[in-house]
Amino acid sequence: MTRRRLLAGGLGALFVAGALIAGAALRDRSPALPARPPSERSELLLLSSLPIVFPEDFSLNSERSPVLAVLEKQYRIVPISVADSKSLSGHDLLLMAQPRAQPAEALVELDRWVRGGGRVAVLADPVLEWPSQRPLGDVLRPAMAFADTGLLGHWGLRLDAPELLGPASFEVEGKLVHTLSPGSLVATGRNCKVEAGRLIARCDVGRGEATVIADADFLDVARRREPTRTSNVRFLADQLQRLRR
Repeated sequence: MTRRRLLAGGLGALFVAGALIAGAALRDRSPALPARPPSERSELLLLSSLPIVFPEDFSLNSERSPVLAVLEKQYRIVPISVADSKSLSGHDLLLMAQPRAQPAEALVELDRWVRGGGRVAVLADPVLEWPSQRPLGDVLRPAMAFADTGLLGHWGLRLDAPELLGPASFEVEGKLVHTLSPGSLVATGRNCKVEAGRLIARCDVGRGEATVIADADFLDVARRREPTRTSNVRFLADQLQRLRR
């Protein structure tokens, strides 16, 4: 009987400790990055199929995206649904995070906007492993693969699917980023330079610039612990800041 009580007590203690750790992890949803003063926060257009601005279930009780929490410390976020001239006009920085396929006319207008001086960061994941409760084919489910309808090729890039699936890490400018099954990029023209083991490409497009990252799963930080969470989001913030200069 005594052993049973000791065992039960030990399991209870472990359960309580685990609950405390899990509770702390749930409370820690916003990576600690310095915030810009509101007057210095420029607008950032955001086009994404990922549940960053709105949760997948559109519930008011859903937890706030830690990615959005960080971006809002740096920018005034302006969500858009299509990268057409109407949405892009008057703005100079755009984040396309695993966007859905854009209409042909919108791609033409997006290309024209970049060539005119616009700056865009494109997270183009050929094999997205972001978990979703939505069934396959649901329009609210994150895009399972980047819909490259010729835009990257027009800029001088080719996006390849990963040879192996599973966890992967890469280092960019001294920061270690953890993700799942990232793709790879190949420069097919002179205007793009590929870096970080073919994960990132920086392309001069007319008077503008495009940074393309062959992955989007690194933004699924809600289930990750520190310091990975902070490192992953800081990586995105750094890439946007580099474009903002």
